[in-house]
Amino acid sequence: MSVERERKRVVVSGVGAITPHGTNADALWEHVRKGDVAIRKVDHLPMEGYMTEIGGEVKEQAPPEHDYDHPDDYREPIIDFALKASEEAVEQCGVHASGQIPPERWGVVVGTCNAGLLSAEKWYREKTAGENPDPRLLLLSTPQALAESIAGAFGAKGPVLSVNTACAASANAIGYASELIRDGQADAVLTGGAEALSGILYSGFNCLESLSPDPAAPYSRDRHGLSLGEGSGMMVLLREDLARELGAPILAEILGYSLSADGYHPTAPHPEGEGAGRAIKGALRAAGVDPNDVAYVNSHGTGTAKNDPAETAATKVGLGQHAYETAVSSTKSMIGHLLGAAGAVENIVTVRAVEQQVAPPTANYREPDPECDLDYVPNEPREMQIPIAVSNNFAFGGANASVVWARANGRTEAPPVPNLDRVVITGVATLTSAGTDPNEVLQAFTEKRQVTRAENGTWVGRTDFDPAEFMTPKERRRVDRLGLWSIIAARQALKDAGLEISQENRGRVGAIIGTGVGPMESMEAFSRPVFEEGPGAANPAIFPNTVYNAAGGQVAMQVGVVGVTSTVTAGHAAGAQSVSYAYDLLRCDHADAIVSLATDTLTDAVIQGYQDLGVLAKGEPGGPDAQGFALAEGSVGLVLERLSHAQARGAKPLAEVLGYAVTSDAEGVGRVDPEGHGIEAAMRSAIERAGLQPGDIGTIWANASGLEVVDEAERHAIERVFGDGANVVMPKLLFGEPMGMGGSLNAALAVQSWRSSDDARPALVNSLSLGGTNISIVLGPQ
Repeated sequence: MSVERERKRVVVSGVGAITPHGTNADALWEHVRKGDVAIRKVDHLPMEGYMTEIGGEVKEQAPPEHDYDHPDDYREPIIDFALKASEEAVEQCGVHASGQIPPERWGVVVGTCNAGLLSAEKWYREKTAGENPDPRLLLLSTPQALAESIAGAFGAKGPVLSVNTACAASANAIGYASELIRDGQADAVLTGGAEALSGILYSGFNCLESLSPDPAAPYSRDRHGLSLGEGSGMMVLLREDLARELGAPILAEILGYSLSADGYHPTAPHPEGEGAGRAIKGALRAAGVDPNDVAYVNSHGTGTAKNDPAETAATKVGLGQHAYETAVSSTKSMIGHLLGAAGAVENIVTVRAVEQQVAPPTANYREPDPECDLDYVPNEPREMQIPIAVSNNFAFGGANASVVWARANGRTEAPPVPNLDRVVITGVATLTSAGTDPNEVLQAFTEKRQVTRAENGTWVGRTDFDPAEFMTPKERRRVDRLGLWSIIAARQALKDAGLEISQENRGRVGAIIGTGVGPMESMEAFSRPVFEEGPGAANPAIFPNTVYNAAGGQVAMQVGVVGVTSTVTAGHAAGAQSVSYAYDLLRCDHADAIVSLATDTLTDAVIQGYQDLGVLAKGEPGGPDAQGFALAEGSVGLVLERLSHAQARGAKPLAEVLGYAVTSDAEGVGRVDPEGHGIEAAMRSAIERAGLQPGDIGTIWANASGLEVVDEAERHAIERVFGDGANVVMPKLLFGEPMGMGGSLNAALAVQSWRSSDDARPALVNSLSLGGTNISIVLGPQ
């Protein structure tokens, strides 16, 4: 496989954008190149009660040609934005319609910060008003809905995934997509992000006193804060050799990317730029680029008092003295901060800068700031040689992402082949409705103990334990249950692995968190008063916890793991995505160890939402009258390590990740292929990538939860792959459907079972979202 990786260079072959500057990428670039500012009075939202009336609003409406399942009277803005941008990117690439690349080799990876927040808000407002909202609003509200909408529109049946690392999300997505291609999981990936303005967002940033009354002025001494924006940026990444073979455009080459955590503060960056600087260094190392070769940096550049000096420091950490000779500019000065879509749009600007050999300016720059002492290309574009450029995005929760680009045909050498290694599991932690000790949880499964209970006619599996046993009052302050449980699971898994975090190793130990429904506890607590009383009721103590990656930031701060970090959100398959992404990052030497976490919590609104979708059990789970699943909550932690690292510290591996695969049914939001062809393809591919045959698998840890439309699809697929007599186990029928946690729980049970038995046969773990995303992971005992 290492030889294959060496041959796979990745290029961008098409871009699309819908932004405050217009409905296509050409309009974006032409206006940004000139320094035009599109931050104006917001028209479509009530703006009373905020520190500002302006934002980067998409004024020109251009509905996409592709459609998706939505209420008759409502469309989700981020999906419309993303579909429109995707249509442009795919058209420019020019190879999709011909079918020259099979659907199974097309993927989708998207990033977003707030996902379909407006759909969720519409459902919540109507529900609390005593109305009967369309349940499809709930299906449109998640980050994975964005990915699965695009997959359905374009028929992508390869990996279809989403990430939500707040303002670094779509930069993370682009890097993730490029590695899926290098690793052979796909040949082409449609990647980027989308975001829409809302009253909740304005209320949140307003209560943090972060909004500028004037258009944002990054790095200028007289800056007053950020300007919010909306829109979407999407690009088609292709294998370079395939792009040349098919005659597709090659706009630029993506050389590498890297992620890091600050572990410093929920909203403020590390003042010395330590974490962000590590991301820049890591991206350059992955790309095989010397810092002195970087000519241009498209910076995060928000315009806030603390972020701009911190980013200036990070650029110096990443580039050294060469930072003073590098052109640095901020696109946000012209279109605002597009949050989860910022990285996508700014990477498109970076691609155009490399393509056109022009550094776009930082607009609104009026007065030098001694703390921001780099070359910010003030107000006017600069024609210059740009062989290499870097795009940076640094987010709430201290999540950082850097992407490195090269001019098309500008480099003869490919990015270096990483130091590949096998990946093992060395620690397990489980906080579930069956208990908080892995042995206890395994025993409940072995005894076939039904641990869910009926509450007012709804079957739920509550995770009930006292966090005080694991954390001090100070540590628990201002942390919601999503964060608390993630911290505890991380600590317990590291303890089980015997891996102590120190100043020396913390930068090489990371955390990937999978979550299906995200921070609903904090989102409800923040939004309810705002809905009822207006922006003045917004609570600045709660708002930082409303982003999906807040729990990841808390893990970095309180556990000390500040290596790679990401929050992955593939719906009910999020836990399996966390394991597989950790595997990818470790195998390719982005880290020595990663705590793979999966956490979801129940709230009244979450339970009500699943009830409205009609998927909850009407009788005892697993019984003939169930007609659905019980709903559960909890957290699972797995410590994954490079085998060489585990051996060097004398750790005993519990299991090995042998391979995985991700596929999509491409049926659209909330729909699955009833015949299970997607999960069949995932199982076959995962087994093949593990170097095994179906007959080598000892146990199949099935996704089955009691929802027949999904269970039947998986059942058909298992029968076709394994025939009769396969050893299939179904823990969710006993423990409930733990939303995004299911794949991780099945993996933990498989690993734990090997600790107490002599079974030496590999296991297969299946995980399916409610929208046709399928992940299969092959594990082997050690």
